[in-house]
Amino acid sequence: MENKVEEPILDYDKTYTYADYLQWRFKERIEILKGKVFKMSPAPSRTHQKIVSQLSRVFLNHFHKSNCEVYMAPFDVRLIDKRKNSTKDEDIINVFQPDICVICDRDKLDIRGCIGAPDLIIEILSPGNSKKEMKNKYELYEENGVKEYWIVDYHEKVIYRFVLIDDIYIGLKPLIEEETATSTIFPDLSFNVGEIFED
Repeated sequence: MENKVEEPILDYDKTYTYADYLQWRFKERIEILKGKVFKMSPAPSRTHQKIVSQLSRVFLNHFHKSNCEVYMAPFDVRLIDKRKNSTKDEDIINVFQPDICVICDRDKLDIRGCIGAPDLIIEILSPGNSKKEMKNKYELYEENGVKEYWIVDYHEKVIYRFVLIDDIYIGLKPLIEEETATSTIFPDLSFNVGEIFED
């Protein structure tokens, strides 16, 4: 087995692949978006983790004994470059770790995570990552066919939802504490938004 590179010095102008990613060993988590490396924020805040836990409980309970599986970060999702249409490690330039994802096509799951677009992704905004979540990941998820994408802003206590229609994300009405969240692609999944933000 090859030795992994210890804390490599990265060239942030270079394009990297999943093959590179597999060789690295960093103290913090990283993602590759369109071949560019992004270091993730330091350990998420307690509030961030609590919201992930609350949402995970709802999703795990809902999808228990279904064909869909729910995963929480750290869990690698690899998107296939449509131009190359290859699942080879050296051809994959998008590797990320959504806070929560739902995958209903089990052929996309392997020992290393998910290869291909999950059906639904939830990202929790943290200080310093809002630009990445709101722009870079939004575009990647839209381009790669993630059917539904939620962004949770715990500072404002609101959930933003986007659903893919004709390959373009359409924003739905933002949801606040007093409302019920329902998934478009999983219409029988619903919960009170306020319960997610309870401290």
